[in-house]
Amino acid sequence: MSLADRQGVLLVEDTTSLARVYIEYLRKEPYDITHVENGREALQSIELEVPDAILLDLALPDMNGLDILKHVHAQQLPAAVVVITAHGSIANAVEAMRGGAYDFLVKPFSAERLVVTLRNALERQRLTRIVETLKDDFGRDEYYGFIGSSLPMQAVYRIVDSAASSKATIFITGESGTGKEVCAQAIHQRSQRRDKPFVAINCAAIPRDLMESEIFGHTKGAFTGAVSERIGAAARADQGTLFLDEICEMNLDLQSKLLRFIQMGSFVKVGGTVTERVDARIICASNKDPLKEVEAGRFREDLYYRLHVIPINLPPLRDRDDDVLGIARHFLAVFAKEEGKRFQGFAPEVDAVLRSYHWPGNVRQLQNVLRNIVVLNDSQIVTRDMLPPPLNHIDAGPRGGGNAVAASLGGSSPGGGRRGGSEAVAGDGTLAGIRLLWQVEKEAIENAIRLCDGNIPKAATLLGISASTIYRKRMSWESEPKRSEPKP
Repeated sequence: MSLADRQGVLLVEDTTSLARVYIEYLRKEPYDITHVENGREALQSIELEVPDAILLDLALPDMNGLDILKHVHAQQLPAAVVVITAHGSIANAVEAMRGGAYDFLVKPFSAERLVVTLRNALERQRLTRIVETLKDDFGRDEYYGFIGSSLPMQAVYRIVDSAASSKATIFITGESGTGKEVCAQAIHQRSQRRDKPFVAINCAAIPRDLMESEIFGHTKGAFTGAVSERIGAAARADQGTLFLDEICEMNLDLQSKLLRFIQMGSFVKVGGTVTERVDARIICASNKDPLKEVEAGRFREDLYYRLHVIPINLPPLRDRDDDVLGIARHFLAVFAKEEGKRFQGFAPEVDAVLRSYHWPGNVRQLQNVLRNIVVLNDSQIVTRDMLPPPLNHIDAGPRGGGNAVAASLGGSSPGGGRRGGSEAVAGDGTLAGIRLLWQVEKEAIENAIRLCDGNIPKAATLLGISASTIYRKRMSWESEPKRSEPKP
């Protein structure tokens, strides 16, 4: 690892012997550690160079460590702070967490605990910087028809921002229902062509023998049924944007003509002899992998490289963290207004189902589900019994959530309880063997991290969630140290 890849860590500890122990714990890690013994030296060191992380003892000889934390927070310094405290000062550690610290370590702690905590703090800090870089001043919760603030969508917004002003062709890929046309319209709206036409053609919805006429137009009498001259999509999109959706469905003969049009900016109508020139920005999209279509001989290689100048891949809804809830609330409000219904939100168990469902049809499927609920029901809150198939068969949320999570991980119910049959009843009236959903989820995530040797991105991939989801959940667990544990 090069020196440029090493991260700076400021250790603020007044006991020299302990500082030496902590430095030895971190000896094999890629950190440049600076040790200071009091608050004044810590502030001076931070003033000279802001470290990536700060290991901060609260009991300093000249000031309270919380004052240093407040300074870091007030100045919005990009440093992850891990507080070190004694057993009798846990209340101060909780206060530090509320003041912006990432985590706290209670003395004495092991080398492994220190290494893992610092790694996680630095990784979370890195992801936070990425998110902040991708977001604009308004947080980017909504963006030209898109709804969602997840990290994958922030990356999409950033590419659209950068590519919109260019004349380069853009190739949008993504599963059906991810919003490829919404993305194309966003590019058009962000470009200098926003006041000119946006013309969309679905190559999969038009018969192949009519596709050339749809794009380039035809003259009167060019073929049977051509009773008048027709202006094609290319001419209508002059000075604007031509969007070719599902372009991999276009036949090979027409692909060669499209390639010439893109290269030369000119075309001839079907049955015509006059060459016409237009200035249209080309955006295309497909729910197939275009390179695989090239390898299969169904898509011209030269056209692929001509179109695939700026690729944009839209993430499926299942990879967008909690965006599903924001999108669901948006469409619930829209459809309720359209249908004159009273809906205002979702019951907690419905939120859990929406989060846990795989959404193979993505945003389009979510829209259909919400439309179904609003049309067939009327209430202020969407309850579980209103969910249409297949969501009504999903066991998630407060009722039986623990067993659902365990089943998804390939095991029996937590605590060793058996599904089905009679269940023992605990003293508090709850079913024995059933545990709170957050507890089971926490154990599953922490076990995955342990099996991956602390590699959170790898654990996230194996769990089928994003790394940012793990960091967010761990932060919520660790910021509530007094959260009640499930009863045995």
